[in-house]
Amino acid sequence: MTCITQSSEEKIKEAAKSVFLKKGYAGTTARDIAEAASMNIALTNYYFRSKEKLFFEIFRDLFSYYCKNTLKIFEKPISIREKLIELIEEDFQMMKKEPSLVLFLMTEIHRDPERLLPELSRFKELLHVTLSNQIEEEIINGRMRNISVEHLMPLIMGSLQFVFVGKNMNMKMYNASEEEFNAFAENHKNLIISMITEYLFISETVS
Repeated sequence: MTCITQSSEEKIKEAAKSVFLKKGYAGTTARDIAEAASMNIALTNYYFRSKEKLFFEIFRDLFSYYCKNTLKIFEKPISIREKLIELIEEDFQMMKKEPSLVLFLMTEIHRDPERLLPELSRFKELLHVTLSNQIEEEIINGRMRNISVEHLMPLIMGSLQFVFVGKNMNMKMYNASEEEFNAFAENHKNLIISMITEYLFISETVS
């Protein structure tokens, strides 16, 4: 019975994740989730009681998925330049796999920031612990431009995220196939790495 229950719960969660990513919280109904899970509404309500409860569970899972690899990279004993390049590479692969994820997170945080603030606050605290001291050291030693984490992260993430948030628009505008879009996105990622690293890190001049 336990195995059946876990299997049903996971099936509902996977179905709900797919629907929420596509339609968002406001556009999703309990019937949408039940149909995606091939179950009746009574059964989905039995496991999760309400759409809201299921949504917050899905949101926490997706936000954790979005953040955990970022924090793993920042905890590595490598240079800040290497960390930023790894971050761009990791986020690129994640967005390529789940192009709707970023838009979903941004939309839902904008819709209900107070309810979702605790998740954001924990990420912010961990980000500062793992990154701020290393950036400050690089700045003091004259190897990096004076920039705060608050400016650095939007500078990187905004440049990368817009490619995938605007994927459908770009494909329509330039009449691009999936393969052509992927090639464009790969080139864009490499440009971001080059622009970010060349701007942030101060080269030593030989006298």
